[in-house]
Amino acid sequence: MRWALVKVCLAVTTMVVVAFAVPLGLVIKEMARDRAFSNAEREAAVVVPALSITTDRDQLERVVASAGSDDGMAVHIPAGDGRAAVDLGRRRAADADIAAVRKLGRASTAEVPGGSALLQPVALGLGTVVIEVYVPESEVTNGVGTAWAVLAAVGLALVVGSVAVADRLGVRMVQPARRLVEGAHELGEGKLGARVPEEGPNELRLAAVAFNSMADQVVQLLANERELAADLSHRLRTPLTVLRLNAASLGDSPAAEQTRTAVAQLEREVDTIIRTAREAKPQTTAPGPGAGCDAAEVVRERMAFWSALAEDEGRKVRTAGVDRPVRIPVARADLAAALDALLGNVFRHTPEGTAFAVDVHNSEDAVIVLVSDAGPGIPDPETAMARGRGSGTTGSTGLGLDIVRRLAESTGGDVRIGSSVLGGTEVRIWIQLDGREPVRRGHRGAVRRRKRAVVG
Repeated sequence: MRWALVKVCLAVTTMVVVAFAVPLGLVIKEMARDRAFSNAEREAAVVVPALSITTDRDQLERVVASAGSDDGMAVHIPAGDGRAAVDLGRRRAADADIAAVRKLGRASTAEVPGGSALLQPVALGLGTVVIEVYVPESEVTNGVGTAWAVLAAVGLALVVGSVAVADRLGVRMVQPARRLVEGAHELGEGKLGARVPEEGPNELRLAAVAFNSMADQVVQLLANERELAADLSHRLRTPLTVLRLNAASLGDSPAAEQTRTAVAQLEREVDTIIRTAREAKPQTTAPGPGAGCDAAEVVRERMAFWSALAEDEGRKVRTAGVDRPVRIPVARADLAAALDALLGNVFRHTPEGTAFAVDVHNSEDAVIVLVSDAGPGIPDPETAMARGRGSGTTGSTGLGLDIVRRLAESTGGDVRIGSSVLGGTEVRIWIQLDGREPVRRGHRGAVRRRKRAVVG
């Protein structure tokens, strides 16, 4: 495309230069000729006054010699009244040409060796005198060659300049198109980071914008697929926890041991799936307008599920703040998955008989869900939160806290780990209701006061 554009521009510019330069060159040649013969006419006019005053040969010769240069002028006086015809100066025109001019009475030119001769008739009392002025060929073409050379140089410069401009325009069009092709090839080869600079002509720029948007959506879709696989795999952890605890109570029979081994192997496979799915950091978006759920209802539902297992293990369970509806901008399934992840961690990482509680605190701009236990606690909360951001370690995929963190951050809130009033770990989920940055100081005090009131 680049060379095609250059060829088209070269052809068009050449035609334009030829169309203007050739007529202009001919006009310049004609102007030089007119200038030369105009000078000859002025030289002839100098002699006319002398011819009207005297017919003395010597005086006329001096006038002709002073008017013409290098024998460039001649005067032809006809015979009459007993006078013979007189020719002054160097004669170059033929007798027939002189006679024709004298007969017609108007100026004419005649071709002579080395140039042209201007024959100018002058009617006097002694007859029609013909003044001959020699115009050399060099004077007729004086400056024409230089003018033509200048025209040729200008035309060539225009052609070269147009080719250069066309080449730059071609590069400006071809390079974005080539980068778009290369980006498409890279994306097709699985290089998901391939992007195209959004530059060049408007059409190619729009194509680059569309390509980048498409690439971003491909990456987003793949990330969502990985996240979905990780979430679904992690949700298997809840029934697996129940199954493992039930298997632990089967005794020491071979079948029970095989069941426990199978459950452990299944847990390892689930962990492997989660880690594999989390190789690309997933993205979470806040639910759309009108989406959300009743946090109190979800908490009651999930606590009813876990309470049966807690009763088997002798764990005391307490809930607070779920006696009235608490609307939050979070999907029901997401909140349920987050609660299952935290409660599953309680059962996995605390001994049997350890009490736990779930509190819901509601204010004008935020809802706080507290999951606390009376276990040994977490010695390093920062490390635990780091696992929740994708750096899972042996025995922990980190996805449980990651699910909780993404749920809170999708509303503008966050997750904090600290010490609970029960003596163990407290995970605080701050869910912002209006999407603004949370103002925590006043709410933290309110939460503490309410916790003391519930405990008391």
